[in-house]
Amino acid sequence: MSSEIKVRECSTIDDFETCISLQREAFGLPDVELSPRRHFIVSRAAGGWTLGAFVDDRLIGFVHHLVAFRGNNEIIGYSHMMAVAREFQNCGVGAILKWAQRSRALDEGRSFIRWTWDPMQARNAHFNLNRLGAVVRKYAINFYGTDYARSTANQASAPGIDSDRLIAEWELNSDQVAQLSKGNSVQLPSPDSEIAIPADWLGLINTDPLKARSEQLRVRDEFARALADGLVAKSFVRDVARPRYQLYRVG
Repeated sequence: MSSEIKVRECSTIDDFETCISLQREAFGLPDVELSPRRHFIVSRAAGGWTLGAFVDDRLIGFVHHLVAFRGNNEIIGYSHMMAVAREFQNCGVGAILKWAQRSRALDEGRSFIRWTWDPMQARNAHFNLNRLGAVVRKYAINFYGTDYARSTANQASAPGIDSDRLIAEWELNSDQVAQLSKGNSVQLPSPDSEIAIPADWLGLINTDPLKARSEQLRVRDEFARALADGLVAKSFVRDVARPRYQLYRVG
């Protein structure tokens, strides 16, 4: 990338309007599913913030950070969403935003950020686990409600796809996260278990939604059993034929 990326907090109406446009471009969601301008403004007034990645004063990506709690009223961060303009995807913008988010949270005295992602998305799994050092201890079933729009429209009998999500736990001061933040690699031992996902999830939804639903239920069941057995997902293998989560026994 020829131009330097600069990160600063989004604070103006124009910034937030661009965040809405970036959601449309990055996610392809209907307007009813987008976070509106008021959401960004109100969350900022309540202590949250939105960090934007700028190239020559153009907002090309953002991460939206909310105030949340865990345990004994510990204040933590909740990363509601991150979006990057299509032409700047796969250029490292997401990583720049997430590490900036970590730095801002640490400056505020926080040590933990949580977010979710679709367990069937290999790209997100690699980014969250391998690049950022997040771990997974929880699986949420149909987190946002069933998404019928993702099934093939001309198959009236096709099931809707549940919005299952993995819960990312980002311990900002862990040794692994600290090393990854410096660009260092982290070697993990051999996993205790693995959970494979379909190699082309979106393609499977479009061509065979019944099989996609079956695969989702399989992955859901395997995660439920593994997590109940005390395993934690900590890494991901981006294999073209068999992408898979790697799980480890801890404690």
